[in-house]
Amino acid sequence: MSGFASLRLALSAAFLGALLYSPHVAAQNAAAPAQSATLGPSGLPLPRFVSLKAGRVNSRVGPGVNYSVDWMYMKPGLPMEIIQEFDTWRRVRDADGSEGWINQSLLSGRRTAIVAPWQRGKDARVNLLDDPEKDASIVAIIEPGAMGTIKSCDGQWCEMTFNGHTGWLAQSLVWGAYPGERVKN
Repeated sequence: MSGFASLRLALSAAFLGALLYSPHVAAQNAAAPAQSATLGPSGLPLPRFVSLKAGRVNSRVGPGVNYSVDWMYMKPGLPMEIIQEFDTWRRVRDADGSEGWINQSLLSGRRTAIVAPWQRGKDARVNLLDDPEKDASIVAIIEPGAMGTIKSCDGQWCEMTFNGHTGWLAQSLVWGAYPGERVKN
């Protein structure tokens, strides 16, 4: 590790509950970069990534409080992809591909991402680097499924923070930024 202490950042099952990743969602997201986004009724692009504001967020089967709750998310900051808008309701998709409706007041423009959720359970590790170069020094070793905050993405690399450790990941390894998308938080 070239003099840097290895730091293993793990995301416990409690952080993401039962979230899993569906490979067909990865292919769908890879095929839908931000450049192909259309504007929704809010004037903001669709699709787009956001995160959950609260620690208890109901996902409903339809856009309104009269619709039944299908799922409750328990992790603030969890990244979500908005795929549709209706009044103050947003149809979202999570990293596992599950969809539901959440009121916009429970969503934030703060960008977060999950590291390689499609590799969970495969003993894979992802290196968090000190520069946006594949041969850069390793700052930390991240487990797939870990959630971090995006500081910026340049279309190829994302600078992210995990539990106080900041470094760079290949943008293709995060669920929370589209391929080629530029992000400035």
